[in-house]
Amino acid sequence: MIQEEPNTVLEVLEKDVWERIKDFLNWGIHIGEGEKSIHVTIGLLLILTVAFIITSFVLKWLRKLFTRKMNPDDKLKFISVFKFIKYVVYVAVILITMKTAGIDITILITASAALFVGLGLALQEIFQDIIGGIFIIVDKSLSVGDIIEIDNKVGRVFEIKLRTTRAITRDDKVIIIPNHKFISDTTYNYTQNHRNTRESVKVGVAYGSDVQLVTRILEEIASAQKGVLKSPKSFVLFEDFGDSALIFSLVFYISDSFTDPKIKSELRYKIDAKFREHKITIPFPQRDVHIYQNKI
Repeated sequence: MIQEEPNTVLEVLEKDVWERIKDFLNWGIHIGEGEKSIHVTIGLLLILTVAFIITSFVLKWLRKLFTRKMNPDDKLKFISVFKFIKYVVYVAVILITMKTAGIDITILITASAALFVGLGLALQEIFQDIIGGIFIIVDKSLSVGDIIEIDNKVGRVFEIKLRTTRAITRDDKVIIIPNHKFISDTTYNYTQNHRNTRESVKVGVAYGSDVQLVTRILEEIASAQKGVLKSPKSFVLFEDFGDSALIFSLVFYISDSFTDPKIKSELRYKIDAKFREHKITIPFPQRDVHIYQNKI
């Protein structure tokens, strides 16, 4: 009798308690029958929850492992990429967990194929933006502080996100640029290789002007201009014999392309004043019109 009682307790535990637990875990939504059936149960939800917790812990550990030696800017960029990777991993974990739990995920993939195609077409540009953002972050083709020109607009980049890049223009307006434009369109990066850029101001003088005097005046103006670098040294190019003028270019270097229009404006003011002082004429297009009258 003493030996039979423990056996009876074990049988009760196995048949009663364990069966109740199994029934509780199997409680949920059941759709279909046979191999193509879908069962969303409490047990499956618990497995998914545990899988998500473990995956989140592993991903967080991997992120810290990869970013521990990165500088703050690169770390922020990597975190943006990591968010996209995290979503992909979560979807994979869901599918693997459902497959492991005995659910045939083929029917889910088949049923959602049309939805994925439609969604893919609708979100095609968003996906292009995300891929463009990943390329920008990984190959470092663009950095915060870079001065860029895109769609005939010049701006200084102050924020790079996974889908968009933000820059402030010369008139203090924020321009939001979809990242796919950096892949599909031609973009000028003024400061990719270094901060110094070469700029120029063109001016025409009347035929018969002293070209040596013109050259000397332009060089003196550039050397005295605030914001123009002393090295590399500014120089003057005699570009062409125009229709109405001799064309010169004053070539100079600056360290901040963002202030380019202001410096060019100041140079033009000084060139006009100096030319007036030395009686050098800046001509305007002129045409001779001859009128012939037929005498009858």
